[in-house]
Amino acid sequence: MTRFDVVVAGGGMVGSALGCALSMEGFRVAVVELREPRLSWPAEEVDLRVSALTRASQRVLENLGAWEHIRQLRASPYGGMLVWDAAGRGRVRFDAAEIGEPDLGHIVENRVTQLALWERLGELGTATRFAPDRIRRVERTGPTPRVYLDGGAVLECQLVVAAEGANSPVREMAGIGSSGWAYDQHAIVATVWPEHHHGAVARQRFMPNGPLALLPIDDGRCSIVWSTAPAHAEHLMALEDAAFCRELSEASEYVLGAVPRVGPRGCFPLRLRNADHYVQPGLALVGDAAHGIHPLAGQGVNLGFLDMAALVDVLVEARGTGRPLGSMATLRRYERARKGANIAMLGAMDAFKRLFSNRNVPLGLLRNLGLALADRSGPLKGLIIRRALGLIGELPTLARRTVGGPGGGV
Repeated sequence: MTRFDVVVAGGGMVGSALGCALSMEGFRVAVVELREPRLSWPAEEVDLRVSALTRASQRVLENLGAWEHIRQLRASPYGGMLVWDAAGRGRVRFDAAEIGEPDLGHIVENRVTQLALWERLGELGTATRFAPDRIRRVERTGPTPRVYLDGGAVLECQLVVAAEGANSPVREMAGIGSSGWAYDQHAIVATVWPEHHHGAVARQRFMPNGPLALLPIDDGRCSIVWSTAPAHAEHLMALEDAAFCRELSEASEYVLGAVPRVGPRGCFPLRLRNADHYVQPGLALVGDAAHGIHPLAGQGVNLGFLDMAALVDVLVEARGTGRPLGSMATLRRYERARKGANIAMLGAMDAFKRLFSNRNVPLGLLRNLGLALADRSGPLKGLIIRRALGLIGELPTLARRTVGGPGGGV
């Protein structure tokens, strides 16, 4: 039996980040991951799954010592964002220069973020990676949890953290249910080569069936996230590349000219989901294991990074006061810090989806009026940008500022 302070189930972006943060604070941490990340790929290949990382997430990654590696692999900053409605003339443009920032965020492939964090985790002295391996059973009946791995190892710890994603086996083992619903939309993702350069501007057009996002990659390509009705998504996935490109060009209103080329396509269903409980004695949920959100604002992994950073703050404070890491007195502080904020964001994105993905004429007029007013709002628009970037509001320590390096405290 090997003893740790915390065992993290899942070495994806959020799980690896949590492992890094805890290790940098001197906790003994184990991260269990079924599939080790790919170490390399062709330079021209772009992952199907990308994330729009906010400034708060960038700060987290800087503080963990992973951001420079991410930049070396590929991170595409964007300085502007254009949003418009297909059912009218309403549009709003956001510009980083309006608030004196260098950019509005970065488009980063998920595999890039995961690899940088995974390799950083391997550099830290109090972190142990178990991969490829997975958790077969978790026992939480004794004074401390025990985690049994398929590879034969038995890990004893104070706290188990589920960070394996939406289909978290550890959450299922714990019997934690969730509430939510499936959307009448599937998301198609792909990399495309538009006729014109995107100019480092992210674009999103709202249509009755769902939004189409064109996210800029630094070499002029775009990663698309096209949310649409399931039947339409099935139709689009069945098209030959040339026919798909024609429909995509029309759906984008040729905002970047025609789209003559598309890479491999992927498709996945969309749903809203929030775990009934984020904690149990000796157990906490973070990231997609705790919640799922519509991708229209790209908040998924950003919420996950805030979850894990808030949990780190709670565990550091508990250690300082002598409270057990896995006690409910400790873990309820984490749940209070994150569950309400996540529900608010899930609710806001759900309302946005319902407001924009419909054919209701009065709502269409309201949408266009709202976009036009937002575009001319001045200070309000700046407030929206700052809030979205994570420059204001209550934030955990890792997301608030850049702090000292490894061992320097976070």
